[in-house]
Amino acid sequence: MNCQPWLKSLVYKCLNINHACLLCGESAQQPYPLCVACEQELPWLDEYCLRCALPLPMAGLTCGQCSRRPPAFEQVVAPWRYGFALDTMISRFKHRSQWPLGRLLAELLGLNLRHRYAEGLARPQLLIPVPLSKRRLRERGFNQAGMLARWLAKAVQIDCNEQWLLRSRDTPAQQRLNAKARRGNLRQAFALSDEAEFADRHVAIVDDVMTTGATAQTIAQLLREAGARRVDVYCLARTAKPGQA
Repeated sequence: MNCQPWLKSLVYKCLNINHACLLCGESAQQPYPLCVACEQELPWLDEYCLRCALPLPMAGLTCGQCSRRPPAFEQVVAPWRYGFALDTMISRFKHRSQWPLGRLLAELLGLNLRHRYAEGLARPQLLIPVPLSKRRLRERGFNQAGMLARWLAKAVQIDCNEQWLLRSRDTPAQQRLNAKARRGNLRQAFALSDEAEFADRHVAIVDDVMTTGATAQTIAQLLREAGARRVDVYCLARTAKPGQA
């Protein structure tokens, strides 16, 4: 679903004219509406699994689950842990339609990716957002992953396609389910359109938050079965295991 013209203008003005920090209201004095102090206070993810980006006590490790059963995706890129104040920013964007916050986070993710590309991260050929069911799209009015993917596509100059991956079955919200239930909940939840062409392509799935990785795993398997050469996952935040700080 595309932004309405007046809302596009609102987001543009918020991000480009007389910046005030979207968190504290002070002058941002940066190219984006986030002051240095608030940016430093975000829960940056520094130590994580090299495969799924699960927060770990040390850097340069692979978590036990990825070691035992490597996922269908190659790598997850997530700049932050899911914690304060990032969780509030994502919630306000996702559930209160505060789009300038989503636009800001997409821009920061783009900066992070450009830095990683310069350091050798393989650059995908296509961005694919996680689709919403028709019912949830009607209720919310927009797909937050689709908006993030469109903004990110402009930031990193990579094509974005929202038509090739479809939500074929409505499912209960993943947030209410444990890891095993999430995997079962997603069986046959996604499908590819007749026009989809993933053969020999490097694709990156775009979403807001990665929790258990069940959604990313389901979609990555589907894309690999369709011939994708490599599948990565780009998201704003990665949650820790339950009970882990």
